Amino acid sequence: MKMTMKLEFLKPDLTTNIQIPFFEGGIYAGFPSPAADFEELKVSLDKLVTGKSPSTVFYARVNGSSMKDAGIFDKGILVIDRLKEPRDGQIAVCVINSEYTLKRLKVEKDCVWLMPENEDFKPILVTESDDFTIWGIVTYCLNSY
Repeated sequence: MKMTMKLEFLKPDLTTNIQIPFFEGGIYAGFPSPAADFEELKVSLDKLVTGKSPSTVFYARVNGSSMKDAGIFDKGILVIDRLKEPRDGQIAVCVINSEYTLKRLKVEKDCVWLMPENEDFKPILVTESDDFTIWGIVTYCLNSY
């Protein structure tokens, strides 16, 4: 069972302070709204996604398609928070037997499953004999369209 992922970890650069126009009122996905309704603000994506604990946040590039049905595609950029408490249903970067994998956590009474979001991949049951760590919780994913 091959599950190795090459993850390229990067730290957010909070020193640049690049601010991008942000339409706080949102962009309507239903009926169009007059453009004059939008009041333009500025936002730094690094500061937005790192929140209150930037020292615990990392970026990583996705390598693979096991999470495509969750909207996480090959070459997407993950925002991973190492401080967030893991919970059932969250998407996590895990290390199992020295290999990285990106899966949804399924926590049961006496076991943990690492669930893919692509029917071409099988769930992974974490056993007592596995060397297992939840490295961090995915909070955002940036994909190109």
